[in-house]
Amino acid sequence: MHRPRPLVALLAAAALCASACGGPAASRSSSDTLRIAGPFEVHSLDPTADGEIFTRLQVSETLVTSDVEGQLAPALATAWSSSPDHTEWTFDLVEGATFHDDTPVTPATVVAALERAAAQEASPLADVPIEHLHPEDGALVVELERPYLTLPAVLTHYSTAILAPASYDDEGRVTQVIGSGPYEIDEIELPASITTRRFDDWRGERPEVARVSFQAVGRAESRAVMAVSDQADVVFGLEPAGRQRVDASDGVRMESSLQPRTILLKVNAAHPTLGDVRVRRALSLALDREAMAEAVLREKDLAATQLLPPSLDAWQADVEPLHQDQRAALALLADAGWTPDEDGTLRKDGKALRLTLLTYPDRTELPALATAIQAALAEIGVQIEVEVTNSSEIPAGHADGSLELALIAKHFALVSDPLVDIAAVFAPGGADWGVTGWSDPAVTSAVDALLAGSGEAAAREHRETIVQVAQDQLPLIPVAWYRMNAAVNDRVTGFVIDPLETSWRITDLRWAS
Repeated sequence: MHRPRPLVALLAAAALCASACGGPAASRSSSDTLRIAGPFEVHSLDPTADGEIFTRLQVSETLVTSDVEGQLAPALATAWSSSPDHTEWTFDLVEGATFHDDTPVTPATVVAALERAAAQEASPLADVPIEHLHPEDGALVVELERPYLTLPAVLTHYSTAILAPASYDDEGRVTQVIGSGPYEIDEIELPASITTRRFDDWRGERPEVARVSFQAVGRAESRAVMAVSDQADVVFGLEPAGRQRVDASDGVRMESSLQPRTILLKVNAAHPTLGDVRVRRALSLALDREAMAEAVLREKDLAATQLLPPSLDAWQADVEPLHQDQRAALALLADAGWTPDEDGTLRKDGKALRLTLLTYPDRTELPALATAIQAALAEIGVQIEVEVTNSSEIPAGHADGSLELALIAKHFALVSDPLVDIAAVFAPGGADWGVTGWSDPAVTSAVDALLAGSGEAAAREHRETIVQVAQDQLPLIPVAWYRMNAAVNDRVTGFVIDPLETSWRITDLRWAS
């Protein structure tokens, strides 16, 4: 079989492709302004679209939030309780909360905001079987059609942020972000710039940081320059070369945290070729995950051995770890009718095994890993065309069925209970950032049982079923686990990476003496 260039060389080239040059100018340190930079462009003010940036900046608030351990914590709701059958939930609202336009946060405004979120398909609240939302004296009551134990966790999602009525126009569109958090909007220039200032009527402790500026910076090399040249105080999304640059610089340090996120191949199981589980298993067996993790992520231990990362301890199962075996991959492909031609390209009925893989540059590792995957699959005769595009093209391709493969970084705990995200990923009808054209009765039954509430022993069996079937059928092919990193200027103390990426916890930061 014809062999392309050695995989190690291509991996090295892939690591280099994550870097770029040039970048925006930025101001030197200002004593009262915290300067944050990252690869996160903001294209909408709507909480159900890009609302995460406003909860991270602590402008908007949800009823429930999570602490640094990922556990549920009060926000606009101080406490919550359910009926014995979990079909009615009551959320007691904090007293004295006001929006940034000085109007009060009331049960009625909370109901209006959540009714709007529940009508948006992009919000996990849309999947909750809500029968009725109604205000009570100082509280919100949620009546459900059936038990839903994870409702408080769903209400930590940024799409359920509560905005003031004046945030909406007459047609219900968000035209300004008027939240209730410790910071209020000063200026927004979509998609790249947001500045905030301390909200003087905040009900909590007065934050030390008076002003915050956020800048979306697309080039990883530019972000690294900002980190080491005192142009930013906190910089997210540095690629390996940038992290090394920070490590070699004075006045700035690296912080990192293993996240409940997996870099994976989203596979269209309804595709004529990819619908064959033998082909999916062969693609998985072709990947040298440790070499990719070492070359691109500079951390071999990030090679994924199963779908759900180690940070989700309750979801770890005793399954055979994913590994590389090119001979086994070729044998599976041959069994599926794919044989190499004189150039080593696999063909079936005269048609080459050629697939398109989409990915996006928002996560700097993805284009580099896509190049590495392309090289690995070329070694077994599978031709891959990599397209680096806007992340929105992936849900669009999922919706119209044109998607073949996509390399994505999927967070499995966008809310404090990973079951909510896992249920969405394995929804029988598929999901934008989950399975495509695939479902399994055992997985569906296990998810439904967990959502309805199970004893711990039964819940453990249900979780193991989901993990085992996913490992066997590979509707999603795990590649690597994910470590979030940030460069932090030494003039900032108290910085901690939120494992759920809910908040940047600016109110906890202090200026170093």
